Amino acid sequence: MEQDVVQRVKSDPDYRKLVAKRSRFGWILTWSMMVVYYGFTLLCAFDKELMGARIGAGVMTWAIPAGIFVILFTIVVTAIYVRRANGEYDELTEAIKARALAKTKVAA
Repeated sequence: MEQDVVQRVKSDPDYRKLVAKRSRFGWILTWSMMVVYYGFTLLCAFDKELMGARIGAGVMTWAIPAGIFVILFTIVVTAIYVRRANGEYDELTEAIKARALAKTKVAA
């Protein structure tokens, strides 16, 4: 009986829509994080003059705000994903579960 429920869920058009949307969105966020992280790392490795250059007359270098940007970007990307997961993705998941349970009750 459990296999029937799994098959009903997998054949649900909303399930396929959910999987496609989550996957696409996940890859977009993954690539944006990779660009930011590896961009920072590559700047540190290959443009030491820029990252070591002081801002104004103080002691702070450009590496400090760049590092803070990486941390803040991570927080923002996480917040965006959580907001979308708790909104749009949860709504689709609940609709899929409701249809699967309704079909299970009808079959029983």
